[in-house]
This record gives sequence, structure tokens and C-alpha cells, in this order.
Amino acid sequence: MDNAARPTAADAALDPAIAQRLKKTPDGLVAAIAQQHDTGEVLMLGWMDEEALRRTLTNGRATYYSRSRQEYWRKGDTSGHIQAVIAVSLDCDGDALLVQVEQVGAACHTGTRTCFEGRSLPVTTHSTHQEASTDA
Repeated sequence: MDNAARPTAADAALDPAIAQRLKKTPDGLVAAIAQQHDTGEVLMLGWMDEEALRRTLTNGRATYYSRSRQEYWRKGDTSGHIQAVIAVSLDCDGDALLVQVEQVGAACHTGTRTCFEGRSLPVTTHSTHQEASTDA
């Protein structure tokens, strides 16, 4: 865990061309979805500010900003369950990042592979193919 405070302007900064494309929340954050690069498995959702994104892009490990603790944390520093970064993409609106990683061990702090495993909600499903052919 990195207890360092948010950096000042004097510190190294995120590339301004990338920073200007981000649409951040009022507290300066962007949602970051971690995905297993080879299977497409959605692992977790974290938050990044410009500094967390800069660290993620430059050090090869996923780094997030904890809203509750107000500090940076690099995935796996305490658990050993690292996220080695393969690629990072910004969505079309600039308000979400897709961080494709090689996940080692569990992605969730509860010990499950993903933060969504075993947490499905009941959904009434409809066959869109059937509805489309009926509407014609």
C-alpha cells in the first residue's frame, strides 16, 4: 500500500494529451474496470485519478486510488495477488478505463477470483432474437 499523499504539480504528471481526454467525477476520479486479458473475464472495478493512471501506465502494475482511505494502492502489494498490466483503453466518453491485466490469484479482497463471483442478481430475461422476428 502506498500511503503517499496525492502529488503536487511539481511531481511527474500524466501526459496532458491523455489527461484532457478524461471526464472525471467531481472528486477527480475515473472508473477503472480490470479485465483478464486473455479470457475477457471482468475482475473488479476500482478508481483512478491522474496519478494512479500515470503509475499504472508507467510501472506495469495496476494502481488505484482508494476513496475510503484516500491513498494509492497497487494491487497485490499486501496480498500477492498482482495485476500485471497488458493494455489500458479509455472508453468513448472518457469516463471509464479498461485495464487488461494478467491477474495472479484472487482479484477480490474477499478471496474470490472476481468481485462479481457468486453475487448474481435475479434477472427476468427475454430472447431478443425471438422478439425481433415476432415484430417483423
